[in-house]
Amino acid sequence: MSSKTIKDKDISLIIGQILRWGVYLALTVAVIGGIIYLTAKGQHISVQHNTFIEKDENLLALIKETLTGVLHGDGLSIIELGILLLIATPLTRVVFSLWAFNKEHDRMYVVITLLVLIIISVSILTGFGG
Repeated sequence: MSSKTIKDKDISLIIGQILRWGVYLALTVAVIGGIIYLTAKGQHISVQHNTFIEKDENLLALIKETLTGVLHGDGLSIIELGILLLIATPLTRVVFSLWAFNKEHDRMYVVITLLVLIIISVSILTGFGG
């Protein structure tokens, strides 16, 4: 019984590390993108306060466009990559939890985590979020 408790504790620690380092990575990438953007644009930054245009793009097209911009050193694309990494962090946690529950043969939590993963995936891929 104590070996399962140790496993649960280890899994909790790993999940905490995934979340912590995912946020650190996303923040670092976004800050680097912000510095590049501000360095490139300098004093020519224009902010439109009253205009917000939502681009309903396919997620894969957004990722491709973002990575293309990152390869060209575009600051806004690097900031967008940071945001995508921030979104991917809890998703990674859910995928790891699914693997860990399966490894422990805890079928009830595997099913629950799989349902959560399906709901998150459908929400991200279709835009149904509320």
